[in-house]
Amino acid sequence: MNLRDLVYRLYARRVEGRLDHAQVPKHIGVILDGNRRWAKASGGTPEQGHKAGASKIMELLGWCTETDVEVVTLWMLSTDNLNRPEEQLVPLLGIIEDAVRTIAADGRWRVHHVGTMDLLPARTQSVLKEAQESTRHIDGILVNVAVGYGGRQEIADAVRSLLLDHAEKGTSFEELAEVVDIDMIAEHLYTRGQPDPDLVIRTSGEQRLSGFMLWQSAHSEYYFCEVHWPAFRKVDFLRALRDYAARHRRYGT
Repeated sequence: MNLRDLVYRLYARRVEGRLDHAQVPKHIGVILDGNRRWAKASGGTPEQGHKAGASKIMELLGWCTETDVEVVTLWMLSTDNLNRPEEQLVPLLGIIEDAVRTIAADGRWRVHHVGTMDLLPARTQSVLKEAQESTRHIDGILVNVAVGYGGRQEIADAVRSLLLDHAEKGTSFEELAEVVDIDMIAEHLYTRGQPDPDLVIRTSGEQRLSGFMLWQSAHSEYYFCEVHWPAFRKVDFLRALRDYAARHRRYGT
């Protein structure tokens, strides 16, 4: 171990020791950004960057377990990403499938897919469904894997589901218009029944949501980190938690 690693570990231990677990966010959303830029900076290929980013997920989930986080949402593939050229998309989907299998096989976490399943290839759908089913009984962190996810698409899907649900019940459009409210729409989101994210972390220095959890993040706190996702360290994670704990959440009041 070199001096730099030693100093880093000591600093991380100091930050963790001062962390108030009572102030830890229960639901964290993470925009895993910067894989390709990290690879380019290190002289690697985009595929190598995505593989490095996938490996980092297991570290993050371990840190979340240590700090009593209850729900983690990982944005792994957006609906916009599905428009990438096939020679880019196919390897990326394979890396995501392997990452989901690894999360499920660990045995500590419960996997839940958020996104539009129909937009994904049959093999990816099968991996996501199998991961959900095999971890359904696990009483650990709920890990939402956002694959083929878009915030606008989620809201559109929720409204469509709401309309179809009430159509089956024989509710007229006029009757539905009289009663529809925020809670009714929320019941049809991909994350229905879950708490909204308390904290949203985005890596790579970009300061925008890009459509991530548009509905659920109305009162979330945001933390933008300069480091690219594959280089995200435990101390970066702990700093995000410390920053969150220092904020006073007003929920619009």
